[in-house]
Amino acid sequence: MEHSIIVGTAGHIDHGKSALVRALTGKDPDRLPEEKKRGITIDLGFADLLLGDLRLGFVDVPGHERFVKNMLAGAHGIDLVTLVIAADEGVMPQTREHFDICRLLGVQHGIVVITKRDLVDDDMLELVKEEARELVAGSFLENAPTIPVSSKNGQGLDHLGAAITEVARQITPRSADFITRLPIDRAFTIKGFGAVVTGTLISGEIKEGDELELHPAGTKVRIRGTQVHGKPVQRARAGQRTAVNLAGVDIAMLERGMVIAASGLIRPTQILDTRIDVLRDAPPALKSRARVRVHIGAAEVLGRVKILDEALEIAPGRSSLVQLRLESPVIALHGDRFIVRSYSPSHTIAGGVVLDPMASKHKAKDIQVTRERLGQLQSAASTEKLVAFVSASGARGTRLSDLVAITGWNPAVVSREISAASQKNLLLEMDGVSLTPENFAALKGAVVQELLLYHKREPLSRGVLRETLREKLFGRSHPEVFVAVIASLENEHAIISEREIIRSSDHSIALSPADLSLQEELERLYLAAGLEAPTVEELFARAGIDPSRQPQAKKLLQLLMNSGRIVRVTNDMYMHERATRELIKKLQIFAEQHEPDRLIDVPAFKELAGVSRKYAIPLLEYFDRERVTRRAGDKRLILKPNHPAGK
Repeated sequence: MEHSIIVGTAGHIDHGKSALVRALTGKDPDRLPEEKKRGITIDLGFADLLLGDLRLGFVDVPGHERFVKNMLAGAHGIDLVTLVIAADEGVMPQTREHFDICRLLGVQHGIVVITKRDLVDDDMLELVKEEARELVAGSFLENAPTIPVSSKNGQGLDHLGAAITEVARQITPRSADFITRLPIDRAFTIKGFGAVVTGTLISGEIKEGDELELHPAGTKVRIRGTQVHGKPVQRARAGQRTAVNLAGVDIAMLERGMVIAASGLIRPTQILDTRIDVLRDAPPALKSRARVRVHIGAAEVLGRVKILDEALEIAPGRSSLVQLRLESPVIALHGDRFIVRSYSPSHTIAGGVVLDPMASKHKAKDIQVTRERLGQLQSAASTEKLVAFVSASGARGTRLSDLVAITGWNPAVVSREISAASQKNLLLEMDGVSLTPENFAALKGAVVQELLLYHKREPLSRGVLRETLREKLFGRSHPEVFVAVIASLENEHAIISEREIIRSSDHSIALSPADLSLQEELERLYLAAGLEAPTVEELFARAGIDPSRQPQAKKLLQLLMNSGRIVRVTNDMYMHERATRELIKKLQIFAEQHEPDRLIDVPAFKELAGVSRKYAIPLLEYFDRERVTRRAGDKRLILKPNHPAGK
């Protein structure tokens, strides 16, 4: 299998970048008529070269300061940079800016190419080499080969090709642990095919027939065809310059900076927690609230800086943790690199790495904790990073899909890391939701404390309504977290969870002598009333309960209902269970006498129960709900005690 490497050019305008690519590949990267007319590169150009089993995809970028944003759209995906310096001019402003951009984007491999060797003598060449060495001192290019070439007469090109091959073989192939992502740097139409987009496939793979998503809109698209370096392929892989023919989208909907990604796995964001490095020669200091241009992937968006430190600015040459609040949504994942340019006039001032792509605005009191967590995200291993993301979710918990959207790791990789963290007791996994043991313990403690306070406040209540407890303590949590916390407390015999009520396991209702006497009086009155029970107000009047005692009396009445001694017939009609039980016996005897129909109408029921219509109708409706009877036209069918509908 070919090993694909993306090679990017970098350097000042008219230093021979395009001519170098043309000399190496035999292909002209300048594709626009205006580029050919003016002799300068305006937008991104592309070419490829096969050297043995190495497929080099060249991204040629414009060198003019006016087109740096175009350069940035192509620089994000390069594996190896050729820093081009013309021998007759030496290091120029865009040489420095392009070099800074590559360094800030985390490029690790490269070659310094001195072009136009045929125009200078040996002394001048040595001066330019020395100037180049000073520029790259202390950087990833410090020990890189420096190769003089002439694109005009071919001098040094074989040496350069060999050096590119040697450096390219040192580059580790892109990991298969990440989901598919293709930032779009070109979009156009081809007659008979429709919309086509190109970009560097930075992770994953794309094949014909795939159903993917176009972000940030989230539009579903289907891949009609795939090309790599202009040739149809069955499958494009990470690290390849890729063109895809899209179905399900119009060209008017496409623009540079959009991202094609695996369906349903990533989400747009507008708030990023990052670490930013400010260039040494980028005066003035970068200040909080500054409006900047952020280049991430192939996208350029405006945003504001919020420095996560007591200092309100970052001095040139310094680094700091920064929250970027963007004005438009982007696709960003943990570990993505970006460039920051000043708003106006626009020039490169900093670069950085995304630490938390799904951040929220931080309160002042949480800044120190946030800094500690972001510090962990900068240096921790994969498992510990995952734990940090879960920890930040607090009581909410984190789904596997949330972690995929943050990291860009394949679901299988995230699942593997969750398992590793669980084995180390760093995470608890509950039916697809992860939570740290500390947050789980805090939630359990909150439940126990809430029940303790409730029982102290409401000693005559059986417990807290399940839904009330869930809304109060778990309003922001995933449902699985509530279920797991309650189950854990039950297993520890700390609580008792009933169908609708949750209570402390040691909670019992102890009535005072006065309350016990009042409760007995209420029950006696219901027993005496039989089926012609009074309303609650009438009951309290008969018992001589003054208004100040009525709230307590209602609680005592609720206890009688909880025990089953009093039943609710309607919202304001209660009866003693003995009265309804005896009536059910009478109904069964009546039914046996009227086999096989077992039917009773309202007049017969009134006579059987010895009550007026005022009580008969509510009682029949109550028996319907309790599956003692079932409506049959204008009559009721009296169900047998062992009938399925009566169970």
